[in-house]
Formats: sequence, structure tokens, C-alpha cells
Amino acid sequence: MEFGKAETLGQIMQALRELQQAQGAILGQNGIPISFGNTAAALEAVSSGAALVDRSHWGVIEMTGGDRLRFIHNQTTNTFTQRQPGEGCDTVFVTSTARTIDLATVYVTEESLLLITSPGQDQRLMDWMDRYIFPADQVSLTNLTHSVAAFSLIGPGSADVLKRLGIELEADLPYGHNRVVDLQHASVRLGVGSGLGLPGYFLLVSVEAAAQVWQLLTNTEAIPLGETLWQQLRVQQGRPDPGHELTEDYNPLEAGLWQAISFDKGCYIGQETIARLNTYQGVKQQLWGIQLSGTAKPGETIWVGDEKVGLLTSVVETANDSLGLGYIRTKAGGAGLEITTGDAKGLVIDVPFLARGYLATVD
Repeated sequence: MEFGKAETLGQIMQALRELQQAQGAILGQNGIPISFGNTAAALEAVSSGAALVDRSHWGVIEMTGGDRLRFIHNQTTNTFTQRQPGEGCDTVFVTSTARTIDLATVYVTEESLLLITSPGQDQRLMDWMDRYIFPADQVSLTNLTHSVAAFSLIGPGSADVLKRLGIELEADLPYGHNRVVDLQHASVRLGVGSGLGLPGYFLLVSVEAAAQVWQLLTNTEAIPLGETLWQQLRVQQGRPDPGHELTEDYNPLEAGLWQAISFDKGCYIGQETIARLNTYQGVKQQLWGIQLSGTAKPGETIWVGDEKVGLLTSVVETANDSLGLGYIRTKAGGAGLEITTGDAKGLVIDVPFLARGYLATVD
């Protein structure tokens, strides 16, 4: 697919922003819709239809060169050397001591790898990887973040929306499967997975076609959903976020990212620490969802009685209550544990996005 030139981004993306504002969007400082004033309809679409989220502020890095699969294999937690074009997966960038940097989705294409990073992490990861590219390595990095638009379709009706637009996908495609599709003369990289523990798809499109694709999708009964509700869904589903759950205070096993780790691959940055934690069952704290009744803020201590057992990392308000994510000491317990934090009482719950347990192999 062809990508637009960065210097024309503002002018070209303005058409998308004006379209979104005409649909009721309130834009944030980064230009991304915060809300469309349609909370009930958007949440209903997530559960029984299809919601459409603008993720154009997420990072997109293109990796080319003959050594690209070997390089990403050696830099991150998942396995890549045997992956074929059209496949994809989540993987974690970690430090040499296995502290988390970011959770990324990687799409394998015929010509390159496309890395989807968390918002604001693209240049950080570009700089991080550049440190490990040696002169003999056939690896090149290009930051496409400001040259593409990215959307997510979320909900069980997402495939139906695409079908009505002429894109009929096979049933039971694996997570990360990706291909280029023609959306009424717009070339779109379509990936399986919404970015949450919910059914859906990720769409990557040139900035020139962004407004056209957004219009097509919303004309086909995809309900626009803003960043505030995305954050609510993120916490409900349990997706960890840089600056909150993904920091150098935690490793990816503690963050519940077992599904993004391969334990039978060779050496990679942070591998020794992760292997030791797995072998000796050394995960001392784990990330959990927390139902809250009362007021609490990220950064507050989690208590069981008079004992400090963890730290609250994210909080969102819903129509009925507050929800949080937090790290809790493994020995203190898990789902069903009653806690207090701030001025709130809480109940520890499982959340769909996170995996946990000591596994022989996680692909």
C-alpha cells in the first residue's frame, strides 16, 4: 500500500477531523475524538454490533531488509523467524532485565514488518531498536505514524460491516492475520483483532483515504466511539498501557502478557530473566481488574486490612461504578480478594485481555 507524505498530514487529515466533528465528535489536543456524545449507542455497538475507533495516534513503524524477522525475533518476547506473510502476533519490548517498554502488534507482510505501538511510543522504540542495528544487519526502520491513519472495528458485528462493503473474510481467522483489501477503491491493510479482548479488526490506511474509509464504515452502521470510551474498555478488558501498567517497575509476566511470550525460542533481550521467573515460578505480583465502590486514583496503595499488597495503576468511571487495574502481590490472592484503596473498597476480578500461569510454551 502507498502511504501519504508526512508534510501533507495536517491538511489531509483535516477532512477526517471535519467529518468526525460533523458526527458529533469533541476533539482532544492531539486531534483524536474524545467523545461523540453517544455513550449508550457506542457501548451497545461494542456488545451487539460494531463500533469504530480512531487509533491514528498509535505508532506505526515499518521494518524492512532481509534480516527483519531475525532482528525482531532477537529484540522481543515472541517468536518470528518462521512466520509467513499474512501472519501476525503481539510481542513485548523489554529491557535487559525484562522490564516492560511496550506491547506491540506485528504484522508480517511480503515486503516488511509493520509494528503497531502504543500512543507516544513509536519514536522511543525506533531509538531503542536503532541501538541494536549493526552495520552488517540488513534492517531499516521507517516511522510511518504521521503518514497513515489507523482505525479499529470492535464488536461481534464487525465482520458484517466489512461484508456489506464487499469484504468477506473466512471464518476463524487467527489473531494477527492480515492482508491488503480493497474498500471501494481504497487500499486497506486489514488485521484480525480489535486491540482489546473483544472481536474486531484493525485497519491501516493512507492518510489520503482516511476520511473516505471512515465515512464508508460509519455509513455501514459502524458506530463511532471516542477515546474516553476506549479507555473505559481498555480497563474493563485489562489491556496494560505504557505509563500505567507497562513501566520499568514491572515485567511482562506480572503484566499478564503470557500470550505474547515464547518460552522455547532462543536468546533475546531480557530472555534470561523471563525464563528464570517462569522456571522457578517467581512472579511476585500480578495485574488484576478491580471493581471499585468509592473514590480512588492511580498511584494509590492497595490494602488488605492493614497490609500493603499492591498499587492501583488505572481508574475509569462507568455508568454504574468505577473500575481499576492494579498490581497485587501473588501471595495476597487474586480474583475474589476484597481490598481497599484511596477512599474506595474494591473486589479483585479477572479481565479478558490478561493471561496468567506457568506454561511450558506460549506462542
